[in-house]
Amino acid sequence: MIHEVEGDILSTTAQAVAHGIGPNDEFEKGLALSLREKWPSLAKDYRHYAHRVHPKAGELWTWGGVGGIRIFNLLTQEGSFDHGAKSGRATVANVNHCLRRLRHELEHEKIRSLALPRLATGVGGLDWKDIRPLIQTHLGDLGIPIFVYSTYHPGVSAVEPGA
Repeated sequence: MIHEVEGDILSTTAQAVAHGIGPNDEFEKGLALSLREKWPSLAKDYRHYAHRVHPKAGELWTWGGVGGIRIFNLLTQEGSFDHGAKSGRATVANVNHCLRRLRHELEHEKIRSLALPRLATGVGGLDWKDIRPLIQTHLGDLGIPIFVYSTYHPGVSAVEPGA
């Protein structure tokens, strides 16, 4: 059950949040920055993980936070680990692969609800018309509430049916 909502994803009552990042992401822009500000250890833990593993675009890294929230970091953007390298743009292929992995993790971890932004359309640079059908294809029949935050309103709690 996918519900498009308006508000601040940081106010979600969903059990998990998913968002897009790059393999070498410093959590300096967009939703990643907001998540880092709310949970500073998220970015610190990711940097440690990335330095050890050198994740690739299309993969997923999960983080568990205070209060039981799960953050699914979808590596939708390209990026290298060269000194000073920044994350590149997202690709539809990476988003597709990440959503496939996300579905597996949601089922495996028995997640009861999920919030996500208009994935890969901000910093990632993709068009929502290309991403929306992928979300529907991969997550639409899960039988849990999926809240897509289509419009950002800072500090506003969205109406999340069935959360």
